[in-house]
Amino acid sequence: MFKTLIAAAAVAAVAFAVAPAQAAHRHHHMGVGCSGENLGKTEAAVEAMADNEVKFGAEKEVSLAQDAMLNNKWGACGAHLSRAAEASMAK
Repeated sequence: MFKTLIAAAAVAAVAFAVAPAQAAHRHHHMGVGCSGENLGKTEAAVEAMADNEVKFGAEKEVSLAQDAMLNNKWGACGAHLSRAAEASMAK
């Protein structure tokens, strides 16, 4: 029993040590990262767009990114922000 607890603690320690490095790696390659600053910039870029279907889709992506950020779903937030930013560049 004691050996099982030690093994579980070792696995947990390795997981906690590796997870931030993996998150940073994914964040670097995903495009727009989930942060308040990036959310604000993307939202401003979307607001500057002309009213059309692309803008409405980008607004929905910004809204979904905000919801994901509030629920600590950082990967989903970054994905939605990237889609909104890409749409804002297409104008």
